Amino acid sequence: MASFRRGKSGVRSKSTSNPRRPTAGRSAQRTGPRGSSGSHAGPRNPFKASRIDEAVILDPKNPDAIPEISGSDGGLDDFSDLDSSSDSDSGTEKPYSVLLQALTPPTPRGEPKQKKRKIELKSPATIQAGAPKDPDAIAGAEDEDESAEEDAADSEADVSAEGHDFFNRHFADPDEDEISNRLQAVKDNQWVTQKLLGGPIWSAIFRRPIHSRNTNMATTTFKRKFEKAAERLLSNASDLSSQLSSSIFTYQDISFSARSLQNADEIRWLTSVHCLNHIFRTRDKVLKNNTKLSKNDHDEDVEFRDQGFTRPKILVLLPTRQSCVKMIETLMSLCEPEQQENKKRFEESYAATEDRLSGGKPEDFKELFGGNDDDMFRLGLKFTRKAVKFFSQFYNSDMIFASPLGLRTALGNESSKKQDYDFLSSIEVVIVDQAEAILMQNWEHVEYVFEHLNLQPKEAHGCDFSRVRNWYLDGQARYFRQTILLSTFNFPALNKLYTRGMLNVDGKVKVSRTYDGAVMDLGFPIKQTFSRFDFVEPVSEPDDRFTYFATAVLPSLIKAASQAIANQHGILVFIPSYADFVRIRNHLASASSTQHVSFGSISEYTSVKDVSRARSHFFSGRHTVLLYTERAHHFRRYHLKGIRQVIFYGLPENPLFYTEIVGGLLASVMAQGKDESYPAIVRCLFSKLDLLKLERVTGTKRYLSLLSERGDTFDFV
Repeated sequence: MASFRRGKSGVRSKSTSNPRRPTAGRSAQRTGPRGSSGSHAGPRNPFKASRIDEAVILDPKNPDAIPEISGSDGGLDDFSDLDSSSDSDSGTEKPYSVLLQALTPPTPRGEPKQKKRKIELKSPATIQAGAPKDPDAIAGAEDEDESAEEDAADSEADVSAEGHDFFNRHFADPDEDEISNRLQAVKDNQWVTQKLLGGPIWSAIFRRPIHSRNTNMATTTFKRKFEKAAERLLSNASDLSSQLSSSIFTYQDISFSARSLQNADEIRWLTSVHCLNHIFRTRDKVLKNNTKLSKNDHDEDVEFRDQGFTRPKILVLLPTRQSCVKMIETLMSLCEPEQQENKKRFEESYAATEDRLSGGKPEDFKELFGGNDDDMFRLGLKFTRKAVKFFSQFYNSDMIFASPLGLRTALGNESSKKQDYDFLSSIEVVIVDQAEAILMQNWEHVEYVFEHLNLQPKEAHGCDFSRVRNWYLDGQARYFRQTILLSTFNFPALNKLYTRGMLNVDGKVKVSRTYDGAVMDLGFPIKQTFSRFDFVEPVSEPDDRFTYFATAVLPSLIKAASQAIANQHGILVFIPSYADFVRIRNHLASASSTQHVSFGSISEYTSVKDVSRARSHFFSGRHTVLLYTERAHHFRRYHLKGIRQVIFYGLPENPLFYTEIVGGLLASVMAQGKDESYPAIVRCLFSKLDLLKLERVTGTKRYLSLLSERGDTFDFV
């Protein structure tokens, strides 16, 4: 890693040798059956880093001029230079500059004098502290006729009532004493919990470090071009969306478990406004400081800390390419760029022209899997003053869009020599949308990504350390990062991330829904039995669940299976975990007590041919038992026929699955005729670790009694 030290006027850096350029993997094992495995979007080498391999030297005759630098191809320094003013005489010259001028051959008479030239050095050099770095390395302005003074003036007129708004208070100009106290409180896990005013279908709590002060929306500032969109969203927002926007625009962490089909578009607009406002205000801050530095070149005490180690500032994790298309379309409608580079390539790679979904699928399924449902992608987006570039290399990008699987393959493994996660070192806003869908893919990829956020970079990547914020240098960036988790429902992995991964010094908010219960949404009376089992310790819960199933449920299942043969009715066993699915399948195939039980199985890894055979045999009565996993239902939503009894080995994460299986599938069978000799029955197994699932299925007002009351069997009719 490049060495750096903090001095009186800044932090000087020593650039290193050639940058690492790992090639992202082109293939990876899929965690779900959906999504094409065709060509991946983006270049084969999206992590081509850069390094400034020459000294940045100011012209002593013109201290306001910004010199050109020649860096490696495709890095942070590949932007157009700003116009500089004409040369003028100055009083004294620096000895190093005099030496360089002495080594430069004079310009022959009759030839125009070159105003600028690129200085290429084969060996790396030290960047002078306080030298005005090319603002496009962070800000991204690429217009050749654009000057730093012009942009600074535009930015001052563009942001109204800036003052100590939330952007400045959190990132640009935080109170060092207050931040120090809050940092210590977060590290010591000292939080103040406050219950916020909720609504009829939701509740919220706010946790803040003991030394943090209360915030309000009065000091939220937007760029002029986004003010109308923000005002429209806030004026028409519901109470639930107002709580979300309040946390987002004040740079608090938020775990929002009340996302729905009805508010999905509104949430997408809110987060898009926030992302663009953050990117362009960061850009304005850098440009204004560059102008000040160019005018105060000889003042060594002038110092501005306004940047991170690398350029990417926002990371958005999404489940499918189609969800990425929706997010980017919202961004483009807000910023309205004059030019969109590589837009056609993006549309061809991400947008689907045909809807391949069959009829009869529920609306949440259409939202998730409509269009291009590929779950392997990563995309860099670079914003300039008048243009947006798609498929920019990560070190050149302002925003990174990726699926957890796509980003995981890009990061590489710990044992890989080409592992590269430096482009995540300066991420300031993380958005995880449709977290419940990502849970059904592989949540371990999300945890892996968060483990590599805001780490100290291994290489310099052209960074001017004299401009890097102090809390980056101190390794405290994760305490300033804003994390936004958006999900339809809460689940343990999301709670874990909220507790351990969301350490914002401005606090964190958790919004949760209240539930009437899926048992009340069936529309017809049916006996539903919930059986509670105990476990010795959490780690042994899967073993205790299987033991309870084998001793208390399986004997009655074998008896019911023999009756089902005569009545041509089947028993569906719903299993949330694939590991439990394999365990039960092997037990039914090998145990002596189940040798007369004919069964089929459908999991997320079952081929289409085997699925058709299993469904046909189950409907015809050839198989009396069908094992069915939750992820298979999530990815396919099969309409199974021939069901008369349902056994939930574990409650589903998504309460809609309970309603669809019990209410939809079982109701269609009952509508064909009522058979008193073989009644329709639903039985569910649960433990105290299933409290979140139990709340969604039985209701917020009932689930605690099922966990605390005496007895282990509870019936709902």
